[in-house]
Amino acid sequence: MLNVQLTIAVVAGALVGLGVFLLVREASPASPALTPALRRLHHSAERAPARDVDGSQDLQWLTGVVRWLRPPHKELALLGRTPEQYALSLLLSALIGLAAPPVASIVLSAVGFELPVVVPVVVGLAIAAGAALLAHQDVLSKAKQARREFSRAVCTYLDLVALQLSAAHGPVQALERAAKVCDGWVFERIRESLRLAQLQMHSPWDELRDLAEQIGVPELGDVGSIMQSSGTEGAQVHETLRSRADSLRDQIRTDNLARAEAVTGRLDIPGAFLVFVLIGFVLYPFLARI
Repeated sequence: MLNVQLTIAVVAGALVGLGVFLLVREASPASPALTPALRRLHHSAERAPARDVDGSQDLQWLTGVVRWLRPPHKELALLGRTPEQYALSLLLSALIGLAAPPVASIVLSAVGFELPVVVPVVVGLAIAAGAALLAHQDVLSKAKQARREFSRAVCTYLDLVALQLSAAHGPVQALERAAKVCDGWVFERIRESLRLAQLQMHSPWDELRDLAEQIGVPELGDVGSIMQSSGTEGAQVHETLRSRADSLRDQIRTDNLARAEAVTGRLDIPGAFLVFVLIGFVLYPFLARI
């Protein structure tokens, strides 16, 4: 019993020490990160995405893990995360899952219930793999939802650009003025892309196509392709923009109906089960008298 208490004390002390270390590390002022800002201002054709944030250089030790994990780059770019942050989230999830069974085994040993050593090891490995998979699926699920939101915002952006062109604004000015009308993270990403094109003397439609390819939203690339014909050939494209917005709106409506039908189909099973339960309640008095 003394060894068990000593083990619990050591583990508890290690956890408290780790918590104090993390608190001190987060509270200490960090040096400004100039590398991400310079990379965003002087990017090449294969530029680092705008998702690089301050402090991401602290996770450079995870570069080797990132190459092994092969993270979903488009989904991470859409969510504004780096591959190192993705790898860190998977590692933390796996470590928590791996540590849970040994801690539970120590607690059970303290109350007198001994478990074989192989049980917490095997269960910990299984939970660690499951926790890492859940973290990966969480990224994919959030990216899927964010991509749908981005597509709906692009539909609005198409209408706004068409209105700006109808008001006799130039193609570049129409893109910039339309992006300033609405708030939200989608329009912030568009404004940032247009601002980057202005600073680097690039055409805004090329920058929008690059952003669309980076985050996996082809609808935004359509805006760039349509506006390119207006900027280089002088074509009147406001009707084309309205038509593309209408078709995109119909596509979004169709996708929403498909998801609604899928959710309704999944509700059939619990609904049928509820019917059987109600039938059982109705028939039980008669069957009990037989």
